[in-house]
Amino acid sequence: MRIYCPPHPPLHLLKNLLSSSYTDIFNMNKTLLNRRKMLFYLGLGVTGAGAATAYGLHPKDVISVNPLSASSASMESALAASPQKTLPEFQGISQWLNASPLTISSLKGQVVLVQFWTFSCINCQRTLPYIVRWHRQYATQGLKVIGVHTPEFGYERDANNVRRALQKNQITYPVPLDNAFKTWSAYSNQYWPNLYLADRQGILRYSHSGEGAYDTTEQTIRRLLG
Repeated sequence: MRIYCPPHPPLHLLKNLLSSSYTDIFNMNKTLLNRRKMLFYLGLGVTGAGAATAYGLHPKDVISVNPLSASSASMESALAASPQKTLPEFQGISQWLNASPLTISSLKGQVVLVQFWTFSCINCQRTLPYIVRWHRQYATQGLKVIGVHTPEFGYERDANNVRRALQKNQITYPVPLDNAFKTWSAYSNQYWPNLYLADRQGILRYSHSGEGAYDTTEQTIRRLLG
């Protein structure tokens, strides 16, 4: 079993990190600690309803298909069983990177993948190569990736630091800066990273918290694209 140890922030961020308030860095409430625990277990591969229930997610809210045994029939059942809920609009965005401001309503007709992330989160970093690849591979077929950057620490609020992370990770899809957590709240989101997939009518069809389930997620993208 590999033990997760968060990396130190890059040297160019130390000044901002040291200037962050102790509240930002040390006074995490119980809910945030539970989020970290859940994503630790997800990172180790302990996934599914058990992990979700243990840290505040009810199994009925999670579409869970084993990526090693998912079939066309099981994927269709998962999509059909998902609630008829539309993606909420983006709210309180302080700045858009890589794009002019977008709205969910303007994206109808495309399959939309919304990922909540923050650049110094190790769990988020591990998902980015997959998100970037899906954007490159499926954009011409109608996939629209939006990476909502919601900061955990003070230095992650700086747009220049986010830009460096975009360049480092070769992210060219739109990234709205959700510094006030308005879009996070509109989605009732609780975790970094967390992704949501909507069909061409804007109906939410799939969501996944944490790392993993890459095969299942890609199968769902393909099925929604048709």
